[in-house]
Amino acid sequence: MEGRSKPAAMEMEPASKPKFRIPVDSDNQATEFWLFSFARPHMSAFHLSWFSFFCCFVSTFAAPPLLPLIRDTLGLTARDIGNAGIASVPGAVFARLAMGTACDLAGPRLASAAIILLTTPAVYCSAVITSPSSFLLARFFTGFSLASFVSTQFWMSSMFSPPKVGLANGVAGGWGNLGGGAVQLLMPLVFAAVKKMRSTPFTAWRVAFFIPGAMQTFSAIAVLAFGQDMPDGNYRKLHRTGDMHKDSFANVLRHAVTNYRAWILALTYGYCFGVELAVDNIVAQYFYDRFDVNLHTAGLIAASFGMANVISRPGGGLMSDWLSSRYGMRGRLWGLWIVQTIGGVLCDVLGVVDYSFAASVAVMMLFSFFVQAACGLTFGIVPFVSRRSLGLISGMTGGGGNVGAVLTQVIFFRGSKYKTETGIVYMGIMIIACTLPLMLIYFPQWGGMLAGPSTGATAEEYYSREWTEQEREKGCNAATSRFAENSVQEGGPKSASGSRSTDQDIPSPSMDHRPTCELNPGVRVSQRVQ
Repeated sequence: MEGRSKPAAMEMEPASKPKFRIPVDSDNQATEFWLFSFARPHMSAFHLSWFSFFCCFVSTFAAPPLLPLIRDTLGLTARDIGNAGIASVPGAVFARLAMGTACDLAGPRLASAAIILLTTPAVYCSAVITSPSSFLLARFFTGFSLASFVSTQFWMSSMFSPPKVGLANGVAGGWGNLGGGAVQLLMPLVFAAVKKMRSTPFTAWRVAFFIPGAMQTFSAIAVLAFGQDMPDGNYRKLHRTGDMHKDSFANVLRHAVTNYRAWILALTYGYCFGVELAVDNIVAQYFYDRFDVNLHTAGLIAASFGMANVISRPGGGLMSDWLSSRYGMRGRLWGLWIVQTIGGVLCDVLGVVDYSFAASVAVMMLFSFFVQAACGLTFGIVPFVSRRSLGLISGMTGGGGNVGAVLTQVIFFRGSKYKTETGIVYMGIMIIACTLPLMLIYFPQWGGMLAGPSTGATAEEYYSREWTEQEREKGCNAATSRFAENSVQEGGPKSASGSRSTDQDIPSPSMDHRPTCELNPGVRVSQRVQ
């Protein structure tokens, strides 16, 4: 018995199971988007990111739906309200820049949970404010939580392949922004429920703030418990094993601030997302005062603006990916310019039809679809600007949105210099003007709005410029090289079909055959390419 040879079937090793439930590319980024799946790590990261950002949006804009009550309790003037609305946004500008850097260096999981937990006390403190200054401070510190948007977009850009990154970013960002609309319904309902328990209005609106605080706390715990930074593991593990290059702040900063495309996208994002933030702050009070509707009706109207994010921003991301499949990166750029410009025109119309309640609501809804779709289209482009500084450039773009919101509110909606409807008209003009610089964005390998690609330019060459020759020899740019390979669609359908015919016999590298970058002089470089 012992001398017999084992049957061939016994000698064969069982086929290894796929590492991921969802199909992936050579960089283990998902090539499909399963909306109702929690498959780890890709789809679980998606659901954790959008929900945590949603909770932060709810917290940041919990005050505006109850503003008439807060105004009467604290004796707030128009200037106090304007200053507080402005204060809810600028802190997030610096927080988003810091968040982008933290994502690049420490990973989106820890960065996201940290900012959420650090800002949660400010949400609870909103329940005990007693003066205009304390109201302003509560809104200022709560606004820092909006920096979680950066980790949301960075996370999706790390988990999903180039042909799906626009959709993933759009849905995650859109469903997160949905919090700005949901809170317009949530806070009046919570206020009414607490008031029914024989509480006075003075007490009821204060108790209502504990709901967004609890939501934010829960989301941070969930991110820490169930999140994963990258398809192949968390940053700490990948740095320790040498499967991921541990970068420095100086390098991340240098490659971000010297890329002019990032600055242009920050400017244009200031007049799509920035406008959305400004409208979130003014819309309920505008309809309440202008058309003499009750608080609940004003909240419903304001909620409809934010709730459009459930389809508008994802629609923008989907449109970006579809345009890329047809026309490459040039399609993404043209799509953003057209959609955002139409949004500016509709904003002007909204300010002009202030004589009609029905027309104002109808135009506001159309305006919301276009301005929010432009946000989705923007982050269909951002992941391609840089790979080494992806987090910081996402932070710069997101921070630009906050800067745009602050400038818009300071110029047009602070105090009584302009009527609200006049400010809306001027805001539309700003949208149109600040979208024009998109024509200056040019990728040598893919082209721009007004010119095609440079002869002989490649994505590999574009992304390799961020790495020194010594770093490339060590394999530190391996991930960016794989991204360049997987982003061939951005050159247009001819480029994509040509690449497929050329590379059809070349196997995609598995995780076990990737070059590993040296973390420090004491760690041996493992060159596993065969």
